[in-house]
Amino acid sequence: MDPTSPAGRVGGATAATAHRYVPPAPERPARARGRGLRRFLVVTAVVAVFAVCGVLVVLAVAGSTGLAGLAVGGALAALPVLPVLAVFLWLDRYEAEPPSLLLFAFGWGALVATLAALVLNTASVVALEAGGGSPDVAAVVVAPVVEESAKGLALLGVLLLRRREFDGVVDGIVYAGLAGLGFAFVENVLYLGRAFMETGAGGTAVVFVLRAMVSPFAHPLFTMAIGVGVGLALTRRGGAWRLAPVVGWLVAVGLHAAWNLAAVSGMNGFVTGYLFLQVPVFLAALWLALAARRREGRVVREHLGVYADSGWLTPAEVLMLGSLTERGAARGWAQRTGGPGARRAMRDFQELGTELAFLRHRIGHGTAPDDAAETEVRLVQTMWHLRAAFLPRQLVTR
Repeated sequence: MDPTSPAGRVGGATAATAHRYVPPAPERPARARGRGLRRFLVVTAVVAVFAVCGVLVVLAVAGSTGLAGLAVGGALAALPVLPVLAVFLWLDRYEAEPPSLLLFAFGWGALVATLAALVLNTASVVALEAGGGSPDVAAVVVAPVVEESAKGLALLGVLLLRRREFDGVVDGIVYAGLAGLGFAFVENVLYLGRAFMETGAGGTAVVFVLRAMVSPFAHPLFTMAIGVGVGLALTRRGGAWRLAPVVGWLVAVGLHAAWNLAAVSGMNGFVTGYLFLQVPVFLAALWLALAARRREGRVVREHLGVYADSGWLTPAEVLMLGSLTERGAARGWAQRTGGPGARRAMRDFQELGTELAFLRHRIGHGTAPDDAAETEVRLVQTMWHLRAAFLPRQLVTR
């Protein structure tokens, strides 16, 4: 076997340890088996809250746009969702977040945060107009505080639901970005539907270009600052890091306020804000996200080395798990040699390897949960048995 091929790097290296003692298949802890009812109740409560908020949001938006505007706005607002979603999923490649939590973050932004913004922002506008003030004050002062607070609570929800799935800055960026994306989607439905009813196709096209094509990342970018803060607080020791979410929230509110100020200042203000605020912030956020992802690769390589030293993993597997390129090559090799099932096993092996590395990282920083040792054993055992599903049979029995 060619040692430089994906099969040689993964399968051949694994053969060196395949004959060693394989621990028994991991059993589901009794404590975990007793969580079924609680999980069912939590899921039911979340679905109920989302359903109520969804009905109220649809009624509120339809009351402003009419049914025709709601349909047109919904169809147009959906167009930028998939490209923006693809960017966040592309960033989250070392350990893909559970679809249920991604859906929760998106749903929170689209339904709960949007409903809170509709109620509180509208109330602030009514109060300002009653006092002789300008509605623009609400857009610049009130809306950023309300909306970033409401979207940021999605991160708290993720922590309460599945703390284990929140491993650091990249996860914070992804969850916050999805909450912002959900909020932006419903807000675009409102603005596009209203434009369609008031100005027809021409005005709708202008709004679509400005909101869906020129600035589709606006809301996700603002809320990402909160996600970065929460991610830092979870992975750094020291009291000062506990303030990182507050700093992130202040940054999010400040960026949002500056963007809204540009938007209410006419076309010249919008263009100026876009060139000197939106574009630099987007580039800075992209650099930060890529840097955080590279750091994840280093964490994986550094903290899985101990398992290679003890024989649970091979050095080649550690290198593979710490490189996105090698991970893709390994999945392709598993597909060619064992079919779709082997590819799924390799994918799960890679994701569990990343989870194991992050767990070791948290142990080293003193932020691991109380059952970290039990979780570590379970992850290692599961990876051993996944290996048998993608390793060619002749290598396992050699």
